[in-house]
Amino acid sequence: MTTKILALVDALGNLVRFRLMPGQRGETTGVAALLDGLNFGALLGDKAYDADWLRSDLQQRGVEAVIPPRARRLNPANYDAEKYKWRHLVENFFQRLKEFRGIAMRSCKTDSSFAAMIYLAAAVLRTR
Repeated sequence: MTTKILALVDALGNLVRFRLMPGQRGETTGVAALLDGLNFGALLGDKAYDADWLRSDLQQRGVEAVIPPRARRLNPANYDAEKYKWRHLVENFFQRLKEFRGIAMRSCKTDSSFAAMIYLAAAVLRTR
């Protein structure tokens, strides 16, 4: 059993919200629920988030999409490469999260207990 964690972090690299998804699902399928009800200025995402529906949704909300275009895109969208450099905060969060063995090995049997472990680890990481 594999589980994908979609995480939204703030400008300091602290967890804001996350969603658990099956490992075989695409990342863009869970991003709408992740962003629902939040106000922010820019979304920094990797190439997996390069979808027309997501870009139009962000544009309607007045949010800057800092997402590099996929290589096979016919009409590549522009993005701010300097702002994109700050996406390392998301990667850093996942690396710190993997320090917790129970999360890295997905030792919990249920999604609710796995989510509780992530919340607990995020609280510990925030206090460091």
